[in-house]
Amino acid sequence: MLVGRGLERLDRNRSHHILSQEEVAGGKSTSWPELEITGTIKNLSPALWRLQHLTALYLNDNSLFRIPPSISLLQNLKRLDLSNNKLRSLPAEIGDLCSLRELMLNNNYLRALPYELGKLFQLAVLGLKGNPLGSDVLQLFAEANGTRKLLDFMLDNLAVSSSHPPSRPWIQLKPLDRSQPTALFTVMCYNVLCDRYATRSLYGYCPQWALNWEYRKKGILDEVRHYAADIIAMQEVETDQFYKFFLPELKRDGYEGIFSPKSRAKTMAESDRKHVDGCAIFYRTSKFVLVKEQLVEFNQLAIEHANGHEDMLNRVMTKDNIALAALLQTKEACWEGGVPPDHKDVAQPILVCSAHIHWDPEFCDVKLIQSMMLMEQLRQIMENFGHSFRPGHKKAGPESVQLLLCADFNSLPQSGVIEFIKNGRVPTNHQDLKDIGYAECLMKMLSHSNNEKEFLHAFQLASAYTPEMMPYTNYTFDFKGIIDYIFYPRQSMKPLGILGPISEEWLKEGKIIGCPHPHIPSDHFSLLVELGLTIGGQAAPPPPLSHSLGPPPSLLGFSRRKDF
Repeated sequence: MLVGRGLERLDRNRSHHILSQEEVAGGKSTSWPELEITGTIKNLSPALWRLQHLTALYLNDNSLFRIPPSISLLQNLKRLDLSNNKLRSLPAEIGDLCSLRELMLNNNYLRALPYELGKLFQLAVLGLKGNPLGSDVLQLFAEANGTRKLLDFMLDNLAVSSSHPPSRPWIQLKPLDRSQPTALFTVMCYNVLCDRYATRSLYGYCPQWALNWEYRKKGILDEVRHYAADIIAMQEVETDQFYKFFLPELKRDGYEGIFSPKSRAKTMAESDRKHVDGCAIFYRTSKFVLVKEQLVEFNQLAIEHANGHEDMLNRVMTKDNIALAALLQTKEACWEGGVPPDHKDVAQPILVCSAHIHWDPEFCDVKLIQSMMLMEQLRQIMENFGHSFRPGHKKAGPESVQLLLCADFNSLPQSGVIEFIKNGRVPTNHQDLKDIGYAECLMKMLSHSNNEKEFLHAFQLASAYTPEMMPYTNYTFDFKGIIDYIFYPRQSMKPLGILGPISEEWLKEGKIIGCPHPHIPSDHFSLLVELGLTIGGQAAPPPPLSHSLGPPPSLLGFSRRKDF
């Protein structure tokens, strides 16, 4: 007997309504989310696996000897009851039902369980009684929180079935114009996922051994060394890992680096401070020299500009996100083909910023305000230090230094944050500000603006990536989207090429539901762009995309990706 149930089951009471022939003839339909099959059923119709809207399937109290692999098609299942059957085994594909919360297997003939069950990271209820399972399984299951311990054990011991991802493609945007002097360099932006956040509770689909820092750090470093960017902006770098791992390792490759932890580190004991994450910037010493570094602390700026505003204090000041800026000068080796004698400005200033904006979607106002603070602080840095690069000029403006902004903005392309960064303006009543009366505080903070209807910043920036080039930069089970960015000055720099996305086919075929993954060491994908900076030139917008078979000249000699 087939019974479709239109009510979500809250307990063991099962209510249902079967449509009469008259109701069906009258055009009445149902979209019941649950299905119960009872009786002495021995075989299941293949039509069952087409009901992919089901959230619960009750196949208990039948005479089923097997469950076909096709059950993996029911991706929306949250409850599956297979109790009181004659099952001697389960298909490995049952592990693909990653939305399952309840799986009942009581009173069958199961002597072993597939390790793929460990992939059911959201499973809260597992029924196993009445099966002749091995003592090792039963012992784990009998412990406190036994379901979770058993599933974790299975996931940690499950063989990795997917191959290494194929090389990410290099997307050529524009050829190098050799008719004018050009500083040529590559820039990477990479949120490496600090060890403290790489927990089983957040990434339950990843084996613990692949979450461990000792494993992930090798994959991260291999990736960074592969692409060998001239400037590397990182987020979520732990203090201890910067000084003990990243800096000494990258120094061997010809880099120097700077770092600052989040503001909370100031209030902590040394033993705790070393685990606080922050932002880092590395630069190739053969191409750049560091002139100045500066930390931007958003909570301190919130205090400074609050003027008693409660939401500025309670919402913005309580978030300890930071940005780190490095004022670099180019060296002669940075210039393609050298600099002609009639050009003396070999040492072109570039302000590189690595920023990490607050993560919580409920605080879109805080994200936008932090971004406004950031742009104002970068403007001030350029005002303060620009004159040293322009002798004889009494006043320097943002145009005297080139800005490279690399950030995990934790904001989608359609957000107020990205609207503000890209367009240089947002209305004072922007919906992301939640109708909270920030306007007076922000107008005072954005001292260069006297526009009462818009918040402005002084830069003309463009994003090196578009959603067509990179559909997502953050890839987890719960969220997949673009939140990482590299912005460059569109008047003076040209993006010549970018590193393309992870293979969609590989993700789909390998059933990669989220990262980190044994082959992907972070939940973020790195961004890489090759930029050309021209002296006194006006950079045209990049032309339509064309896919290149190989990397740009500056990356020749490096394989596109090593195995992790």
